[in-house]
Amino acid sequence: MRLAFMGSPDFAVPALHALHAAGHDIRAVYTQPPKPAGRGQQETPCPVHRAALALGLPVRTPARVRRDTAEHEAFAALDLDVAVVAAYGLILPRPMLDAPRRGCLNIHASLLPRWRGAAPIHAAILHGDAESGVTIMRMEEGLDTGPMLLKGTVPLGPRSTTPELHDALSAMGAGLILRALDEDPPAIPQPDEGATYAPKLTKADGLLDWRKPAAALDARVRAMNPWPGAYFPHRGEVLRVLAAEPAAGAGAPGEVLPGPALTVACGEGALRLTRLQRPGRGAMDAHALLRGFPLPTGTRLG
Repeated sequence: MRLAFMGSPDFAVPALHALHAAGHDIRAVYTQPPKPAGRGQQETPCPVHRAALALGLPVRTPARVRRDTAEHEAFAALDLDVAVVAAYGLILPRPMLDAPRRGCLNIHASLLPRWRGAAPIHAAILHGDAESGVTIMRMEEGLDTGPMLLKGTVPLGPRSTTPELHDALSAMGAGLILRALDEDPPAIPQPDEGATYAPKLTKADGLLDWRKPAAALDARVRAMNPWPGAYFPHRGEVLRVLAAEPAAGAGAPGEVLPGPALTVACGEGALRLTRLQRPGRGAMDAHALLRGFPLPTGTRLG
């Protein structure tokens, strides 16, 4: 099938590889433009850009497409059967949505209509969903409101993390998009009932508020790593919490409780912090952290 692929982060790379391996005629790969990264702030291509170059595919990196009529005409000139979109990062306007004969198919990392929006994987972990999955959707101008072609489901457990779910859904999406192109299943309209929204994350979403229940903070730690990262401020530093688990105990919110481990009282229950990171240092377990950054019993964390 003659197609364009539109994606940017690691999540989209398996789908690009799967489409290429299946023999589809990928006429162009659209990604976000290279951005400054690292200590030297050198312009760095995104994961899909690098993968496309390794496969010898042409790459286009427009900074915006909504009102760029020249870009709309160039896209239409590709004479596509379909466009496959996976976490591209730009909103496609009507001229581009309508250009491919079979439309634009989106690999969305949730069981629509639950968790429309930019951060569905994080939202499923944060809110304690029992399951997540991938929906192949035909795109329209609304935000993730288009009709659905296929779904795949993944069960979630009490210790599921964003990285684990990300990798599972990324692989699932690659398989489902091949099926959608081969089988051309009927499109089923999305119901409005049960629709929820997962907004784009900011650094503030990682802040641990000790007044909240331990279960909610545990979910936040598992949801927000690796980015924006769960954290709390103390003694002029911002400490990242890379792993934690609910524990027995009670006290004032933010109070370090007695015991051999770093356990912090919450609004309900307590949270044991098992792996942390100080600014400019490597990750370490709680015992190693406490040797160089003492947090004695009774300390109130920020």
